[in-house]
Amino acid sequence: MFVLKDQTGACFNVNSPLAPADELWSTSRHKAVKLRMEGSGPASETPMTAHQLFLHTVETYGDHPALASKKEGQWVTLTWRQYYEQCRAAAKSFLKLGLERYHGVGILGFNSPEWFISDIGCIFAGGLATGIYTTNSAEACQYVAANSEANILVVENQKQLDKILQVKDHLPHLKAIVQYKGELQQKAPFLYTWAEFMKLGEEVPDEQLNAVIDSLRANECCTLIFTSGTTGNPKACMLSHDNLTWTVHTAASMVNLKYAEEVMVSYLPLSHAAAQLVDMWLGISCAMTTYFAEPDALKGSLVNTLKEVRPTCFVGVPRVWEKMQEKMKAVGAKASPMRSTVAGWAKSIGLENQVPWGFMLANNLVFKKVRESLGLDRCKLCFTGAAPITKDTLEYFMSLNIPLLELYGMSESSCPHTISTDTHYHLTSCGKKMPGSKTKLENPDEDGSGEICMWGRHVFMGYLDMPDLTAEALDQDGWLHSGDLGRHDQNDFLYITGRIKELIITAGGENIPPVPIEDSVKAEVPIISNAMLIGDKLKFLSMLLTLKCVVDDNGEPTDELSPEALIFCQHHNVTATKVSEIVANKEPAIYNAIQEGMERANARATSNAQKIQKWTILERDFSVNGGELGPTMKLRRPIVVKMYQEKINELYAVATETQQTVQH
Repeated sequence: MFVLKDQTGACFNVNSPLAPADELWSTSRHKAVKLRMEGSGPASETPMTAHQLFLHTVETYGDHPALASKKEGQWVTLTWRQYYEQCRAAAKSFLKLGLERYHGVGILGFNSPEWFISDIGCIFAGGLATGIYTTNSAEACQYVAANSEANILVVENQKQLDKILQVKDHLPHLKAIVQYKGELQQKAPFLYTWAEFMKLGEEVPDEQLNAVIDSLRANECCTLIFTSGTTGNPKACMLSHDNLTWTVHTAASMVNLKYAEEVMVSYLPLSHAAAQLVDMWLGISCAMTTYFAEPDALKGSLVNTLKEVRPTCFVGVPRVWEKMQEKMKAVGAKASPMRSTVAGWAKSIGLENQVPWGFMLANNLVFKKVRESLGLDRCKLCFTGAAPITKDTLEYFMSLNIPLLELYGMSESSCPHTISTDTHYHLTSCGKKMPGSKTKLENPDEDGSGEICMWGRHVFMGYLDMPDLTAEALDQDGWLHSGDLGRHDQNDFLYITGRIKELIITAGGENIPPVPIEDSVKAEVPIISNAMLIGDKLKFLSMLLTLKCVVDDNGEPTDELSPEALIFCQHHNVTATKVSEIVANKEPAIYNAIQEGMERANARATSNAQKIQKWTILERDFSVNGGELGPTMKLRRPIVVKMYQEKINELYAVATETQQTVQH
C-alpha cells in the first residue's frame, strides 16, 4: 500500500478503493462507473483521484514554482506547496459556505490562480467543478449554474457578477457568490471578496476536510465540462477523477515532458476541456510552471507574454496560429528584396528538411530570429487542436521550423484521443491514439473513411441528467461515437475527413464535407478571413465570405482592413482601406480576384456538385462576441445560417446581373 502525507501530517492512501459500479456510464451526479481497465499495459495503471495526483507532485516538487501571475506589473509566484495549501483553504471555505456533495461550484472569469484554486478546492471539498464561458449571456450562465446545481459561483469582476445578479433568483441551490478581482461595489450577505472567502474556512478542522478528501473515489465525477452548444443546449460532460489523472499521465508520457522543467502560458478558455486538461491537470501531473496571460491575450497581448515567459510547450487553437501567420506575412511583405530572398530560401530548407549544413545556416539566419520574435525560442512542442487547421498554415510554420503538432479529441474523451509528437508526425494528420486506448472506424466508405469511435479510460462518464443523449454518444458496448469522420494511413496515423453533422447533403443527394472546400478557397484568396459553405438540401453550393480586418480591444471586428488585406488590395491596385468600401462598391478588382480564386478551387473539385456556384461577402467578420464563432474559434454553422438567412436566400433567388456567379 502506497501512502502519502500532506502538510497536516494526514495520511492518504494512494491505492484507495473504487466505488461500487456495474456500468461503464452514468447520467447521475451521485453514481460511479466501471473503469475501462485492462490486465496489462497503460490501461492497467492504478487509478488515482485528483487529490492523490496533486499530493504526489507536492511531495516530490513542493518548492518548485507552480503558478505565476502579474500583480502591478510584477510576476508573483506560488510554489507547489503553497498552491496545494491554498486549494485546501478554498476547500474549507466551500465547506463553510455549505457546499454539498456532488453540487457545483461555477467559475466565471479569465484564467488566473484563483480560477485554478477554486476548481481544485471545489473537487477537494467533494463538489463538481464547473467552468462557465466568459462570453456567456446571463441566461446561458443561469443554464449552466442550474444544471450543475451550483451552491457557489466564483466570478472575476463586476461585469461577470452583474450577469449572475440578473438571474440569481432563478438559482434555488445558490448560497454564495465570490468575486476574485477588484472590490465589491455592493454589499450583501451572500457576496464575498476573494480575501474574505479564503478566510472563511479557517475554523474548519483539518480532520473534516481530510475525511471528505479520503472519501473521494477515482471512478466518481469530479468536474463538469459543458459543451459550447453549437447544435442545441449545452451538455454537461461528466469527467471522473480517473478520466483526468489517467489521461494526463498517458499524454505526458507520449510527448516526453520533463518533470519540473516545463513552462507554459495559460490563456485559452478554462471552461473548455483542452485548456483545463493541459493548463491545470497536465501542469499538476508534470509539475510544470504555469504563467497566466493578460485577459486581452487573444486581442494582441499574448505575444508579449510569450516573449517574457518563453514557454517550453504551447497550445494554440488554429485561429491563434493563423493570426501569427498573417502578422508575419505582413511584416515579410515590407522586408527588403535581399531579406525576402534569404527568408524564402530558409523557408524552403525548413519545408524540405534539406542537408544539415543548409539547415544550420537557415536556422542561424532566419529560424532563431522568427522564434524569438514569437517568444517560442525555447518551445520544444507547439500543439494545435479544438478546430480544423489549414494545410497552408501547417506548411507555413513547418517552413519556419515550427512544426505544429495536431491533437484530436473532444470534451467527451477528456480532450485528447490522438496526439502528434516530434517523433510521430505527418503533415495534416492528428497523430496516433494514446497508448491503452482504441479506435474503430464505423461504416467506412470506399476510401476507408468512417465515423471515429473511441475506447479507453479517457472516455467520459456520460452527460449529466441526459440519458437519451448519453445513449446516442455511447453505444451498448461503451464505445464513444464522435460524429467525426476519419481514416487511417498504413502507419496508423489518423486523418480527420469531415464531421457527420457538418456534411452538406445537396438536393441531388451528394454528401460534401465543407472544411476542405473552405480551406481551398482561403488558401487561394489571402484577403478572405472566414469562408462558410452553404448548400444543405439545396440545388447547388454557395459560400459566405468575410474579409480580414483589424480587431479592436474588445475582440470586435472593425471596418478597417488588416495589414495583410491591405497588401492584397495594393497588389490589385485598390486603394480601399475599409471592408465597407469593398462591399458597398463591389470593388471590381477584388471581386474578380476572389472569383478567379473560386475558379482555381473549383478546378480541383472531385465533381460538379462540389463546385461553388455563388458567393457573397458579408459586411463584418465572424467573432466570438458576434456569436458566429465558439470560445475556441470554431465556426458555429447552425447559428451562422440563422443569422444570415436573408443573405443565403438572396444567393438562391433567381440570378441577377449584380450577383457574383462562378462560370464553368
